[in-house]
Amino acid sequence: MYAVIETGGKQYRVKQGDVLFVEKLDADEGDTIDIDKVLLVSNEGNVSAGKPYVDGAKVEAKVLEQGKAKKIIVFKIKAKKNYRKKQGHRQPFTKLKIESIVG
Repeated sequence: MYAVIETGGKQYRVKQGDVLFVEKLDADEGDTIDIDKVLLVSNEGNVSAGKPYVDGAKVEAKVLEQGKAKKIIVFKIKAKKNYRKKQGHRQPFTKLKIESIVG
C-alpha cells in the first residue's frame, strides 16, 4: 500500500515505514501529525485518485527531527564591475517517519 501526498509545495510517494525529509513543519520532535492532502492511494492494485484530494484519506507520520540542511554558498559576481556578493543558506527541514496510511 502506498500513497502520494503533498506537503510544502512538493509531492512525495510514501509507504508505511518510510523516512523522508520535507519542508519545515510547525511540530515538535516526537509529535504525530496527520497529512490530509493525499492525492492518490493504492491498495493492492485498487487505485483511488482525488480531485484534487482523496476524501477521507490521511497519512499519519511521526516527527523524528527538526533541523537544517548543509550550508550552500551563493556567490554572485558581475564581470568588470567590481561586484561580488557571497551569501550562505541553510534550508530548514522536518524528518518524518510514516506510521500508517488510512484510505
